[in-house]
Amino acid sequence: MIRLLGLQPTYMPHDILEFEYRVSNIAQNGISAVEVSVVWLTEGKGTEDLGVHFFQRLTGNSLAASDWSIPQLVHVPLPTSPLSYEGKLLKISWCVRVRFYLNDGTELVAQQPFYLGTITREV
Repeated sequence: MIRLLGLQPTYMPHDILEFEYRVSNIAQNGISAVEVSVVWLTEGKGTEDLGVHFFQRLTGNSLAASDWSIPQLVHVPLPTSPLSYEGKLLKISWCVRVRFYLNDGTELVAQQPFYLGTITREV
């Protein structure tokens, strides 16, 4: 589960994105790694891109020291660009992504979208 701590799902450039995440019903020793990222994605005609603004991978001792049923708090300063955009041919979106890698080879992935800047829509 991911929860943005801002009052709105819209943030301005240079704001601090605060969010928390946690997972329950998974044994502590059943998790082999956790990845937390803040990414932007483009979609539309042509090539789709993914840009990573923030990335954190926890394994080993860092992983063992955390209780994943308790919300883990993260603060990420946001960049100037690219701003969110919803056009007919191109869409730019932002999200927080958390991926838990389990020892049995499966993955749990959660995403929480948000907007960077005043959302612009093509008319």
